[in-house]
Amino acid sequence: MLVKLEINTNKRVEFVDITSKVSNVVAQSGVKEGLCVVYVPHTTCGLTINEHADPSVVEDIIGHTSKLVPDSEKYRHLEGNSDAHIKASLFGSSVSIIVSDGRLLLGTWQGIFLCEFDGPRRRSVYVKVMEG
Repeated sequence: MLVKLEINTNKRVEFVDITSKVSNVVAQSGVKEGLCVVYVPHTTCGLTINEHADPSVVEDIIGHTSKLVPDSEKYRHLEGNSDAHIKASLFGSSVSIIVSDGRLLLGTWQGIFLCEFDGPRRRSVYVKVMEG
């Protein structure tokens, strides 16, 4: 089963928790044991799995990532979003999660985040649920 989700972001840099949306796709798929792949076809946003119980974790990730790859550097890419391309490359464009007993096999505190680095935008997220 392949589902396309549309996610609106509201800030230039923002992490959007999409765990419940992905979980709903898994539930609708009827797959009890398998794999869920989540993928974004964009070059200035990514995906990650991290803690979603305490919002300060995401704030820390955003803050330190911005220090690591500042938006104010002199980049060769002239669109003004080179930092977003670099950050997206560091995070990656997909995550894979085991499906067990019809649910995502995430840790107690884990959530799936769309990592926006060049917003606000409307982003596509593809969720593929496979039996196996």
